[in-house]
Order: sequence, then C-alpha cells, then structure tokens
Amino acid sequence: MQTKNILITGGAGFIGANFIRAMLSLRPDYHLVNLDALTYAGNLANLADLPQDQQQRHHFVHGDIRDGELLARLFKKYAFAGVIHFAAESHVDRSITEPQAFVDTNVGGTCTLLQVALAAWNEQRRPMDFRFHHVSTDEVYGSLGAEGAFTETTPYDPSSPYSASKAASDHFVRAYGRTYGLPVLITNCSNNYGPYQFPEKLIPLVIDNILARKALPVYGDGSNVRDWLYVLDHCQALLQVFEKGRPGETYNIGGGAERTTLQIVKELCRIIDARQGKPAGTSEALITFVTDRPGHDFRYAIDASKIKRELGWQPEHSFSVALEATVDWYLCQQEWVEGVKSGEYRQWLELNYETRAC
Repeated sequence: MQTKNILITGGAGFIGANFIRAMLSLRPDYHLVNLDALTYAGNLANLADLPQDQQQRHHFVHGDIRDGELLARLFKKYAFAGVIHFAAESHVDRSITEPQAFVDTNVGGTCTLLQVALAAWNEQRRPMDFRFHHVSTDEVYGSLGAEGAFTETTPYDPSSPYSASKAASDHFVRAYGRTYGLPVLITNCSNNYGPYQFPEKLIPLVIDNILARKALPVYGDGSNVRDWLYVLDHCQALLQVFEKGRPGETYNIGGGAERTTLQIVKELCRIIDARQGKPAGTSEALITFVTDRPGHDFRYAIDASKIKRELGWQPEHSFSVALEATVDWYLCQQEWVEGVKSGEYRQWLELNYETRAC
C-alpha cells in the first residue's frame, strides 16, 4: 500500500480535529501532517487519545500558514499529494472587534499557502491527482429571506469581517485554479456542531451555561435561522470531495436542518432538563435576550443537491439524534470543557507533543 502524505492545516481545531480522527480511521494509506498555530481555538487535547497505529500516521507541526519558509520545507520533505485547508480565524463576534487578525490569517495565510503549494506542484511536474481543498463557509453568501437556499452559483454578499475574509480567500483559491491550473476544490458548509467545539460557539456555550445555571444569551428575538450540520457528516462530505470532487468546482455542504437560534436553545434546555431529571421548562427560565449583533444575517440555508447528485453524499445523522449525542458528549467530557475554560489546554503542546519545524 503506497502512503499518501496529506497536509492538514488547522487540524487541532474543532472541524479539523474531527476530520483527522475520521481520516486516520477510514484511510490507512494516508499519513497526515497537521500544521496548526495553536491560537486560542487550537487544542491538541482533541487528538490526545488517538490509537497507537493512528498516532504513527499523524505528525503534528506547530506553525503558521503565513510562514512561507516553513511551508516550503514541509512541501519539500513530504511531497504532499494534497492539502486540506481548515486553518482560519472563525468567530464572527471576534471578527467585529479584531478584524485585522481575520485578514492576516484567512486572506494572507491562504495566499501564502496557495503560492507555496503552486511552486511545489510545478516542481513535481504538475501531477493532476494533486488536490488543494479549501474549507469555507456559507456565510460568504450573505443573508436569505424567508424562502430559498444558497447554491454554488449564489453571488457572494458577506456581512461580517469574518465572512468577508472567507469570501476573499475563496476568490483567491478559485483564481489560482483558473490562472495557474492548480487543481483546487472549495466547499462551503453550514453551521457545524458536535464534539470538541470551542465553548464560545452557541451549542457548547448554552450547554455549559445551563449546567452552571447561568444566563443563556440570545441575540435579538432569537428568530435568526441557521442550517445545522453534524460535524461527523461534514467530515464524510469533505472526504468525498477531496477524493472524488472535480477540480475547479465548489460544493455546498448542508445538514438540511434549519432551526432558529431560540429553537436550538430551547431544545438544549429540554434535553439537559431530561438528563438531569428536572421538570420540563426549568432551564428555559435562564433565556436572556440581548442586543442583536451588528450585521447579523437573518437566515442561511444550503442547497446540497450538487454534492448529492455528483458524489452521492447526504447527511447520515438526523438533527435530533445528533444533537442529543452532542449534549451527551459534553456531559461526559466535563474535564475537557473545564480544561478549555481554565486555559489548561494550552499546556498540551509542552506536555504531550514535540514541536518540530519539519
């Protein structure tokens, strides 16, 4: 069996770590080089319990996608058969207060990665089975009204610094495909949920606040709608696109589970009240409506018919079952949650992994 070296950027984050776990389990011929700068959302504890045989196929490198010299050394050493690019600043609220960091990483970092990948691809005599897979978001499309769904041809209309930075990075990836012939793929996904998500995000934040009997902040009147995608379903879709997608194409990935923010919060209240044997409605008393976020898009919805038609992918998990599984994971992983909240998880690099440049 011939080993394929794949570069994963941002593999210590929420989606990246889940994807690495899935890929190592499903593809024994892949050796993954995980490049992560370990900013606040990067957590090596997410990968601490990999089985021994999988650990041998996972090589962690502490580094930044903006470091072109480091990237060049990695490409030279491993002759990557592909790149799956997760690394990004990703929280909308943070982008409103710290927009420059999103430009630097999401745009500048992606451009640096593209340029180094292009140079290495040319040096390898432009193998057409190489893939540069850029993982993006449905937020680049802006806001929908009460009807309709985003397709791969929906015009970009970003509303936040975060979505603007991801839109720009999408355009650069597409341009490198068209200008230089680099075999690129783009996926735009809806809101993910599941294990290992950083507690600032809605679902883990609400779970944690319910357990602590703290207020459950809901923007505006809670009527904003998102399409929710279980992260394990997303990982399966990403693998399909990386292996079978047509270079130059974009694929939208959605869970087909539209819910308002208020519906999500109330459902989490219901599940946890049931788990704790409390009367129905107990935790709903914690719901607190707060001033809406600037530029808050009203509704997102994904038309995932293209990926279903061309690659045969569709979500395997129902929203209700996957949400309950997510709650149960957080209830059983309070040590992980507390480690993130306390900042203890930041010590994992020094305690558990050797930092290597290449």
